Amino acid sequence: MTIHAIQSGLDTIWVVLTAAMILLMEGGFALLEAGFVRSKNSVNIIMKVFADITIGTLCYYLVGFALMYGADLFGIIGTDGFMLKGDFSHLKLSISTDTFWLFQGAFVIAVISIVSGAVAERVNFRAYLLYVILMTMFIYPIAGHWVWGGGWLGKLGMEDFAGSAVIHALGGFSALAAAILIGPRKGKFTSKDASSIALPSNLPLASVGAFLLWFGWFGFNAGSTLTATDVRIGHIAIVTMLSAAAGGATALIYTLFRYGRSDAPSVINASLAGLVGITAGCAFVSDQSSILIGAISGLLMMGATNWLEAKRIDDPVGAFPVHAVSGVWGTIAVGLFATEGGLLEGGGWHLLAVQLLGLFILCGWGFLLTWAGLKLINKWVPIRASNDEEDLGLDISYHGIMATHTSPEFLQVNDYLNRKEE
Repeated sequence: MTIHAIQSGLDTIWVVLTAAMILLMEGGFALLEAGFVRSKNSVNIIMKVFADITIGTLCYYLVGFALMYGADLFGIIGTDGFMLKGDFSHLKLSISTDTFWLFQGAFVIAVISIVSGAVAERVNFRAYLLYVILMTMFIYPIAGHWVWGGGWLGKLGMEDFAGSAVIHALGGFSALAAAILIGPRKGKFTSKDASSIALPSNLPLASVGAFLLWFGWFGFNAGSTLTATDVRIGHIAIVTMLSAAAGGATALIYTLFRYGRSDAPSVINASLAGLVGITAGCAFVSDQSSILIGAISGLLMMGATNWLEAKRIDDPVGAFPVHAVSGVWGTIAVGLFATEGGLLEGGGWHLLAVQLLGLFILCGWGFLLTWAGLKLINKWVPIRASNDEEDLGLDISYHGIMATHTSPEFLQVNDYLNRKEE
């Protein structure tokens, strides 16, 4: 066995394992969102995540991967490789195309799960399924091609190592468009100057979800090296940890002194914001810069949460503050703190300018395509659940079951069905 074969084998094992870690993040999304929403909508959260990972995976295999990584056309779109049939030698991979696809497939599922949280508790499940197809086939893959697939932003020099912009900022602004278009939950904003709080159904569950996301993020960032012998892996892992810790610590201390208590949802989301913020620059910034990036991410997340409330935009799990705002900041931070090319490291303005341009394009693309896509979907399927469905809860309305119950007896299924028909 040659050295090259051993290297390829190690790289394959590394990428498959880190892809599996990223896929486990879907369990984190499910638990986090289910814990943050009311219990009558928990099953609906789980089913949306299963839609992401089942339908989204198939759509990315059939079309999305080709548009993202196929042969480049004018820096805009990939043109071949549908169902992995094609020549991907231009990618210059040390692993097989199948292995690379698995890793990228895990990424696309994370993008759509960001939008899922922002529309929780009131989106029509059938309409959501159509949006999953739109996002995983077209919106994300085309944007991804611009940065990672040989497209025009990548050629300009945009740096986004693991997706603060391509995944989180794009997904977060898509989530904002969906939340605005669908509107707030019934009873959320009761008067002009006040809003109601829907208490989380299970904060321990949400915290376990956050820990799963934190764990998976090491695969998200370090796995993006795509090689097991990359000397940056240890550094990527430590800055990922430091940024998340700084984000959570900042929220813990700020809420303790600002409100006299440490606010659990804020600390959970600020830790995730720190993870989002470091994702673009995890291979490019120093340990010390990562702490500052994470701390600012936590503060920006809390500020963006208050901004949403002031604008009467309902985002039940904080998808926009965590992913969009922190993703934007993390992408800008590369232009400021990158050890090679960062403005504050003596690199001049070029990298920062390219980062800002890329953000403007990607965020606008996600927002506008989601807005237009949901408008189109709404012509065939209402994007909003009916008043009765929302009052009853989306679990019963769309899935016929509740997340938990207290009845010790078996249900008489035949009798129930007969009564329902009557």
